[in-house]
Amino acid sequence: MSSVSDKSQFDHLSEPPLDPHYALKELFHADNHPKKVILGSGVYRDDNSEPWILPTVQKVQPLAPAEAIVRENQDSSRYEYLPISGFAPFISTARQVLFGPLGDKDARVVSMHTVSGTGANSLGARFLAETLKPSAVWLSDPSWVNHENIWGLVGVNVEKYPYWDAATKKLNFEGMIGTLETVARPGDVVLLHACAHNPTGVDPSKEQWKRVADVCQQRGLFPFFDCAYQGFASGNLAEDAWAVRHFVERGLLEMAVAQSFSKNMGLYGERVGALHLLCGTATAAQKAKGHLSRLQRGQVSQPPTMGARLAATILADEELFQSWLGDLKEMSGRIRGMREALYGELVRLATPGEWGHVVSQIGMFSYTGLTPEQVAAIQDDSHVYILKSGRISVAGLNTNNVKYVTEAIDAAVRKHPF
Repeated sequence: MSSVSDKSQFDHLSEPPLDPHYALKELFHADNHPKKVILGSGVYRDDNSEPWILPTVQKVQPLAPAEAIVRENQDSSRYEYLPISGFAPFISTARQVLFGPLGDKDARVVSMHTVSGTGANSLGARFLAETLKPSAVWLSDPSWVNHENIWGLVGVNVEKYPYWDAATKKLNFEGMIGTLETVARPGDVVLLHACAHNPTGVDPSKEQWKRVADVCQQRGLFPFFDCAYQGFASGNLAEDAWAVRHFVERGLLEMAVAQSFSKNMGLYGERVGALHLLCGTATAAQKAKGHLSRLQRGQVSQPPTMGARLAATILADEELFQSWLGDLKEMSGRIRGMREALYGELVRLATPGEWGHVVSQIGMFSYTGLTPEQVAAIQDDSHVYILKSGRISVAGLNTNNVKYVTEAIDAAVRKHPF
């Protein structure tokens, strides 16, 4: 075989920066400090900083784990390809969890089993870019880092509406509404976080959600919900799906929802998700399904099987479902407890600044308000790893490290005052 020349057709490529979440992980793993802590990625950990396999996933019924139930109930076809639209029992139960018991009976909704929430966001973006051809997609400022990447890859102009108010550490709702009312154009897509906003932990109130729905309806905007944390905000599935269901109940809005079971079932590596598209008519939904299937075929052909079968087993079995609800309450409760512990330690240390937002925010993440200089000092001096934005994953805190982390924050804030 001849040797490769010292030139390449790809020499002109620039080196894109590594995703900040993964860059932070690399720094953390290279650090040998015995007290190092990472508060970056949105993965749930138990009070010993270990991955937590939900008891329901291992649930005895009466003695076999849920995973074993899934395997035992599968015949030799378990390694066969799924249909392009995915595993039908999973799609049906996922729709019911999101939309309520009647959600699976609405012929205007077309659903696709996807490669987790990222796959759902990506498939939805590709479909809407091709069919609606929006002048822009509107993302909250800030939003999940991958949203901008996903929409940029399909060639849609990315705009941002105000969301986080750094001065008050609350939602800049008037800025958000004002931008959507006056700047967004009819046909534009508005990306909305259904609950437990990533990265700020700040959600609109129900009355504010109603105003957002009003604006979408009046301005002809297309709502696209990202529902990655149902159950992580309040611990209640229906409460966390309230915004999505309100938009549906209006009966006048077409919309899309990307749904993920990575967080709320702890199935991070199984990549279990779904995309739901609510159309104005059943006929339109049937046509849309054909186009979504074509796009899915060109991207992944068929989604993976095992995780969807596991999720469907839990969602369809009443005993396992009730057990899962208990798991959600335990996870969301521990996160609330860690918020309270962090806030309590900051108050005890009389750390300069106002920290009430730590407990008023909700879900897995908190936008702490820490500056990049403070974040750097926390990392350099105390080996606590936080994104430059000051966002922390509260799930990374536990009773063994919360005092250490708080002392690190206190020291950095005093070293680099606001």
